Parts: sequence; C-alpha cells; structure tokens
Amino acid sequence: MITKQLLFLTLLSLLISCKTSNKKEKSKRITSIAYAKGFNIQEYKFFKKLTIHTSFKGDTEARDYYLIQKGYRIPDSLTEKNIVFVPIKRMVVTSTTHIPMLEILGVESTLVGFPNTKYISSEKTRILIESGKVQELGQEQNINTELLIDLEPELVVGFGVNNTSPVFKNIEKMGIPVIMNSDWLEQTPLGKAEWLKFFGALYQKDSVANVKFNEIANNYNTIKNKLENVSKKPTVLSGSLYQDVWYLPAGESFVAKFLEDAYTDYLWKDTKGTGSLSLSLESVLDKGQYAEFWIAPGFYSSKKSMLEDSPHYKEFDAYKTGNLYTYALTKGKTGGVIYFELATARPDLVLQDLVSIFHPTVFPNVERSFFKNLK
Repeated sequence: MITKQLLFLTLLSLLISCKTSNKKEKSKRITSIAYAKGFNIQEYKFFKKLTIHTSFKGDTEARDYYLIQKGYRIPDSLTEKNIVFVPIKRMVVTSTTHIPMLEILGVESTLVGFPNTKYISSEKTRILIESGKVQELGQEQNINTELLIDLEPELVVGFGVNNTSPVFKNIEKMGIPVIMNSDWLEQTPLGKAEWLKFFGALYQKDSVANVKFNEIANNYNTIKNKLENVSKKPTVLSGSLYQDVWYLPAGESFVAKFLEDAYTDYLWKDTKGTGSLSLSLESVLDKGQYAEFWIAPGFYSSKKSMLEDSPHYKEFDAYKTGNLYTYALTKGKTGGVIYFELATARPDLVLQDLVSIFHPTVFPNVERSFFKNLK
C-alpha cells in the first residue's frame, strides 16, 4: 500500500514538473552585445531567441526568431512563432557585407545563391561562384524566386532600405524563412562588425564569432590608443559633386565616426544625421577649400577625370597638394569595390588605412587594404 502511494506521489510530482517546464522558459543568459543596437540574442535551454529591433530604416516593430537545434522538437509554446532550425547548411544572403562574415566563421561553403554575384570580390567565394556552387539569383529587388526554391535554402538573409519590396514576403509564403539583416543601420564601425554574432547564432558558432569579433574590436581600439600622443588633428573634406549637389557624410554617420577615431578634424563633424548631407558647391568650397586632406572623392579614377566633371575641384587645397585618397580604385576580379564588401566586417583595417594617411609616422610603410592616393 505504501509502495503504491509512493508511486502515485512520484508520478504526480513528475506531472507537476512537466507542466511547470511547459511554462515560459527563463532565459539562461543574454549574448553580450557591446556595440550593435539592431539585434540581441537570448539563450534558453533548448533554443535561442534572436530579436531584430529594426529591419529597415524607420521600422518600429521588433521581430523575434527562434533558433532551434536540428533534431529537437518545437516546444508547444513556440508553435506559432518564427522558427529557424540551426545550424544552417544551405544559405542565401543578399548583401556583399554578409560574405566576409560567412568567411570569418568558415561557413562560406553553405552559400548556395546570391543576387548580382558579379559584385562579390572575395577570392574564396568567387571560386565557389565560378565552380557553380553559388548560383546567380538576379537583381536584389527582383530575385528569381523559382531558381531560389530549386536551391532549397534553409534560410534567406535579406537586406532592404524599406518595406515596399514584396520579394522577401513572397519567399516567406513559399515556406522559406527570411531574416532581415540591418547591419547597415548601425552608426558605429564596431556596431556594424558585431553583426558577426548574428551569423554565429545561425551557424551555432557563437564562441567562434565572439572570439573573432573580440580580435577585431581589440585591433580597432589598439589603433585608436596609438594616437594618444598625436598632437595635431588634420582637417578633412569628403565627398564630391553629383548633378550640382555635393554629397558628404553627416556628422553622426559611421564614416564621421571613423574620421573621429582616426584623430582628424572632419569639418562637418557637428552636423546632424547618420546618412549624407546634400550641399551646394559654394558652401563646401567656403568651408573645405583649405582642408588638408580629401577622403573618398566619389568614384573618380584620376585627378584628371575629376576636372572633366567640374573644374572647381582644382580650387581645393587638397586637390592641389595631392592629398586625395579613394577606396574606389581597390576592386575585385569582377569590378566590385572591396571596401563595400569588407569594410563592415573589418573596421580595424579601415581605421589602420586612415591612420596611415593622416598620421604616417604611426603606421609607416603599411600596406593599405582599401585606400589609394588618387593621382
């Protein structure tokens, strides 16, 4: 009799514990995100919750994705949620900034499709493209969805400046999960680079992502620390004319942050905005005529080609002295500008380039990754 009572109590205890375990699980821990503002990751016992705070500019709706290890059943509490089974084995990404992230984690071989593959510059991934392992999917906003379905990706990582394009919604309707990556909205160089942890979670390579990002952040901050004893901030101009409007980085943009961390006096550092300023030639000439350096003057290939567009360029001191530096000349095999692909993942290389330009005694004879002197 006592044995039966004990058995009954034991079964009752197990039932109660099972019911308790079906309640909302408590997060074991939150992945440390030091710089990025656009996402976070919470780790539970059997899954991770990835939250994207802003999927596109002006977005106010956070989106949650539940990353469940393959082989585990979906908990009852998550049956109506956005589920992604991990680790990902077949992936489609849509921005060249995603490519170095995959390579840093050593998972580039999982990439099966990409829109506009000609813009990819990485030698590793170009080999995959040329061998047919990565398929061309067409234009970003007009992806060949039939081909994409045939590739059977487990996830599409999207990119979009607004919510007007139906392409990703159509892909989701076909049963393929889509997560929007908004690294481009981050306002600091290290904030952009920290999206490496986003990909780390998708591939269950969180520890690798943490180690690699910490290396990049430490490199970046070490370069900044080398400038502590530099006494002079050189003045800097940026941008160029396009149809009579001069576009240059606003004072709260990540480009302005690069120039601040490179210990320069960017002449538009006090302006508001995280994107570009649209100014007249007269206002830029008034403020920047005597700037010592001119960084990223459009996509010109030479000083001569600049003057063919506008003879006014020769009125700037930086043009006269030859202190013009561009990333537009450093291209991959098929013409893609490497800066647009790699700079997001490796801001330490960008900062080293800039410091070598503005403070050459700090990094003498360094081989620059992106910027070249415009002749």
